[in-house]
Amino acid sequence: MQTLTSDALLSTVRAWVDIESPTQDAAGVNRVADHAEGLLRGLGATIERTPGRDGFGDILIGRVPGEEAGPGLLLLGHMDTVHQRGTFAYRVEGGRAYGPGIYDMKGGNAIALAALQHLHAMGRRPRLPVSVMMIPDEEVGSPSSRAAIEAEAARHRAALVVEPSGEGGKLTIARHGIARWHLRTLGRPAHAGAYHAEGRSAVREMAHHILALEALTDHPRNFYVNIGILQGGTHENMVPAECRAICYALVPTAAEQKELRDAVHALPQHDPDVRTEVTEGLGRPPFSKTSAIQALYDHAAALAREIGFEVAGERVAGGGSDGNFTGALGVPTLDGLGVIGGGPHTLEEFLDIDCLVPRTRLLARLFETLGPGTAGAIGRAAPRPRVPRPCG
Repeated sequence: MQTLTSDALLSTVRAWVDIESPTQDAAGVNRVADHAEGLLRGLGATIERTPGRDGFGDILIGRVPGEEAGPGLLLLGHMDTVHQRGTFAYRVEGGRAYGPGIYDMKGGNAIALAALQHLHAMGRRPRLPVSVMMIPDEEVGSPSSRAAIEAEAARHRAALVVEPSGEGGKLTIARHGIARWHLRTLGRPAHAGAYHAEGRSAVREMAHHILALEALTDHPRNFYVNIGILQGGTHENMVPAECRAICYALVPTAAEQKELRDAVHALPQHDPDVRTEVTEGLGRPPFSKTSAIQALYDHAAALAREIGFEVAGERVAGGGSDGNFTGALGVPTLDGLGVIGGGPHTLEEFLDIDCLVPRTRLLARLFETLGPGTAGAIGRAAPRPRVPRPCG
């Protein structure tokens, strides 16, 4: 892709979006992996593909050589979407393109690969080696890929995550964490009429737990605790012997994460004859902005100005991404480098077409300039590209 145009990039994005890939559809996710693998092979990348497990698709890594040797950049994207097959189709209306996963995050994947293709077509390479890692199960917490992500991150200087930009183009410099707890109460069944006194209600015990846990919510701290799923009892005329619930929480820092864990393990027993079991579920650790992340952001913002647009600022994001894993390890992580748009996880998911060229140029410049100092401003700079029209 020697010339970056909106039409060409939109066609590139559509090629990703037209391959429907709900997380649970391993075959669909692997078709996306096939598409990405073909693009990466065209760049001369070395391909590593790990077969999927636990019903998920494959993990794909394409290693693109850099001009300089040594640890390089980890580019993270995910291939799965939340949309089931046939829910809605790609379309363009006005300045927007709609489609399943177009914003979260196939648009970001597409422009990241297009940026590398652009450099390749111009006879240039990234300054540092780039490992493009495509994940099959991010939308359900990356259960089969977290260990691989963390192992890769530990071998790289920095991580770039092409999740969508938020709030009109801001880059993500920190993320709140996500904590999940599975609760189960076990009581004693009885006829709810004639023998009610002999029963011990698992639902009533769970109700106490729900009130105690949701009372931890502290909106000024961005600490939200929600019991979103509750299942208990088998018949209206029976004292329920079992109840299950899932506690989902947004934890802005490790302090809130510990506060919730302590509270879950300290839930009081209101009925001595009802037993409570707690099991920690899938989560994502929070990560905070560091001086190295600030340097990455400052460098990206300066490159955007050089190109001719503003990145709109920095943000701490509430939703999780695989950047939570890299950032929590202390690997400098700049997230939200994908497309601008909105409506994630809805039937009106879209990207702004005008952002495609400048955001792709920004990624290309990051690949060209990020060096051993992580921020990339150290040493020589790559040639400046032509200045495009600003995004939006």
